[in-house]
Amino acid sequence: MTTPRTVTIDGAAVETAKHFDVVNPATGTPFAEAPAISENQLDAAVRAADAAFGTWRRDEGVRRQALLDAADAVDKARDELAAILTTEQGKPLKEAVAETYAVSMWLRYYASLELAPEIVRDDAKGYAEVHRRPLGVVGAITPWNFPLTLAMWKIAPALRAGNTVVVKPSPYTPLATLKLGDVLRDVLPPGVLNVISGPDPLGASLTAHPLVRKISFTGSTATGKKVAAAAATDLKRVTLELGGNDPAIVLPDAPIQKLAHSLFWSGFMNNGQVCLAAKRLYVHRDQHDDLVDALADLARTVHVDEGTAEGVELGPINNKMQFDRVSGLVEDAIAQGATVAAGGAPLDRPGYFFAPTILTGLSDGVRIVDEEQFGPALPVLVYDDVSDAVARANRTSYGLTASVWSDDPDAAAAIALELDAGQVTVNSHGTAVTPDLPFGGHKSSGIGVENGPWGLLGFTEIQVLAGPSRQKA
Repeated sequence: MTTPRTVTIDGAAVETAKHFDVVNPATGTPFAEAPAISENQLDAAVRAADAAFGTWRRDEGVRRQALLDAADAVDKARDELAAILTTEQGKPLKEAVAETYAVSMWLRYYASLELAPEIVRDDAKGYAEVHRRPLGVVGAITPWNFPLTLAMWKIAPALRAGNTVVVKPSPYTPLATLKLGDVLRDVLPPGVLNVISGPDPLGASLTAHPLVRKISFTGSTATGKKVAAAAATDLKRVTLELGGNDPAIVLPDAPIQKLAHSLFWSGFMNNGQVCLAAKRLYVHRDQHDDLVDALADLARTVHVDEGTAEGVELGPINNKMQFDRVSGLVEDAIAQGATVAAGGAPLDRPGYFFAPTILTGLSDGVRIVDEEQFGPALPVLVYDDVSDAVARANRTSYGLTASVWSDDPDAAAAIALELDAGQVTVNSHGTAVTPDLPFGGHKSSGIGVENGPWGLLGFTEIQVLAGPSRQKA
């Protein structure tokens, strides 16, 4: 596995004077260095994107074909991209491979989307149509949990709409995205996609650059607020996909043994490091013990190891800061009287490994219930009345995703519509994430949506063309 040592600016591999360590979370030690760009190089990347915009925006056919060619290039580089991703992020290799499939899927989906003018008036008195025009340079700031997928949620629609992009990955996981820049360097015209990296405050510098016209950010709510405030100084457009404290409500008629496996993985996919993972689980008192027992049995049998180990199901937490946060939340819950049904502590080995943890005996007001843990620890909460469970599920500043579980899908759907979240699913959680469906949060979980035609429109602004009638006399 060869890790990239350059950034991509104006279609070229550019070296940097400074570098920073990238840590393998399975060992807790650095395994590579990533380039750290200078302020001048950041300015060069944005100016290259701005210069490329004038030509890129004009030919829709060229853009469509370029996205298809990019998808083919990603497919050819799948093994190398996945190997880098697993090493820097920690996820099992099979999941890293799946992430590369998502990258090419999003590229092909957006290559197929239409973006035609809408004719609003065409009569004897006049003609009017609405066009969607690209914004210009888009700054894409991406997180460490799904570095490639979430980068492409921004890159593909932005490029399809006619924008150019400067993408900055998390300093915890820069290498796979830098490799993506390598792969696409000869596929896309110079300046259309620039891939940069560096430690903080690079994201803030990109947001503040005057030639950037939109910021698309995925990350924590706290950082998202800072991005929004910085973007407001020159009225940049923003899409913010932020945190969640996503509830799952198990209705009293739910077949526990049938649903337990899906419920478990709704909270533990990607080691719980998913903005849309189930983060608090509400279950009726009559079924509480059965569900806790089933989840604990699963937690104790999950194979936790480094991402390339045979049969691995969960890897390490990605970074020391998040490892410490999860450890602290679990310790606090235990101090507040939680019962540990499974896990409850780090594993005794190098790296950032934490045992899959099921906690019970908690109520609202405890940090691991009220905050987003973003790790392999799931609190199971008791309710007696469904309306109370709904009220408690909604009693949060977040509103990203939610789920309802029942033997009666129609009854579950009725409850689902009571939940204040951008996506609510029945008998699954977080499974409505596809290229053609909008994804975005309510309240403090974000502004705007990604994916589908709605996500595409978020990278455009409206222009009205109006004039005299075009009808022949």
